[in-house]
Amino acid sequence: MKIKKKNFVFGMGIFLLILSSFILGRVSKSSVPPSIPTLLPTSLLSPTETPTASSVSGTFKVTRAVDGDTIEIEGGEKVRYIGIDTPETVDPRKPVQCFGIEASKKNKELVEGKTVRLEKDITDRDKYSRLLRYIWVDELFVNLELVKQGFATSYTYPPDIKYQEEFLAAEKEARENKLGLWKACPVVASPTVKVQETQNTDCNIKGNISTSGEKIYHLSGCGSYVKTQIDEKRGERWFCSEKEAQSAGWRKALNCP
Repeated sequence: MKIKKKNFVFGMGIFLLILSSFILGRVSKSSVPPSIPTLLPTSLLSPTETPTASSVSGTFKVTRAVDGDTIEIEGGEKVRYIGIDTPETVDPRKPVQCFGIEASKKNKELVEGKTVRLEKDITDRDKYSRLLRYIWVDELFVNLELVKQGFATSYTYPPDIKYQEEFLAAEKEARENKLGLWKACPVVASPTVKVQETQNTDCNIKGNISTSGEKIYHLSGCGSYVKTQIDEKRGERWFCSEKEAQSAGWRKALNCP
């Protein structure tokens, strides 16, 4: 009897030990949370990934300076500087212009291989699909710096006119001090220096473009007619009839009778 009792106790001990192991194993597994796939927001993507620049205003590395006023950034997008113009060096339709090589070298010195900040105005791209942007290297406003040092002229075209006054003031100072192209080139035609006021005497309706880019026409007798000037290089024009002006997308000035 004693032997049977010992065997019974021993068997129960083994059973309880196995049962305990089983229970502990289940508890241990249930304490581990199931595997959940990690979903990272696009803003946390690896910084080595190249962002798209289709509508961007941010920071990008400049892979090369194409010429004095155009660059290429990471991803292959080309960026045309807003508000300025430098002499041509790469246009196959034109010869290399006076001070063009110097302007290209200066632009390369300022931005190539560096991280720049792109600032958008109103228009996103030009007719060649290049991004239109103001360029900053830290606190240096590259567009303005090129004008200040005489490597570029002011070329502000509505509706992208955010820094028009700064560009014109910088150009005036560079011209007066004969810096860069103002000294090297015998004749420099600056698109924003002179206002064209030529007209056909039979076409006296003034098609003006406002600072916000709105196209407004003024008839003789309108409140602002006399003081309104027409700069054809900015896209402004003369019209021979109201119908012609309206068909071209201009609206009548509010202060007209």
